[in-house]
Amino acid sequence: MSVDDPYPAVVIDLLGSAAGAAVVFAATDIDDIVILTLFFVTARRTGRPRVRQIVAGQYLGIGALALASVVVAAGLLVVPDPWTGLLGLLPIALGVRALVQHDGDEEPVVVASTLGVAGVTIANGADNVAVYVPVFRALGPADSAVFLLVFVLLIALWCAAAAWLGGHPRIVRLVERAGHWLVPAIFVGIGLVILVSSGVLGRLIDLLG
Repeated sequence: MSVDDPYPAVVIDLLGSAAGAAVVFAATDIDDIVILTLFFVTARRTGRPRVRQIVAGQYLGIGALALASVVVAAGLLVVPDPWTGLLGLLPIALGVRALVQHDGDEEPVVVASTLGVAGVTIANGADNVAVYVPVFRALGPADSAVFLLVFVLLIALWCAAAAWLGGHPRIVRLVERAGHWLVPAIFVGIGLVILVSSGVLGRLIDLLG
């Protein structure tokens, strides 16, 4: 192999892109572990949502965020920031509905479908688009493909980690004792954090003021 052979440099560049993708994904989706864990705990105790729905919903939600980021990076779409923060109303609505519908006999199910899991994933990760867009703008086609491939692999790792946490005895015992209000309350809390951190509440106050 010639010392001027470009392939080693290409491989090093792609490995660097893969490492960068892993850092970006971990930094922006660490909070998603909490939501995924709640889904898996609920699935173990109630059978809903099913494991395949959780995994499919996670892929669908993260995929939608990544696709939106690529489209925005290409200049084909403008994200009305901070109005995406209104997506925080979704987990709030789901949590409140679970609390209201809870009859005391069965554990409340906040989300019971693939689309529900995807919706919560998108709502929780809407602010990730602000991070992904400049990254994809700076990447070429090959590096972008590497980023997306790493995202695909890490989603599987995230689901596996959350499934393990969802079966941890301490977490299971906690949900057994307080799951009837704790799980819905966490979803309401997540929604409030999204609304506040996005700045959409301040924008609404300014409009009404």
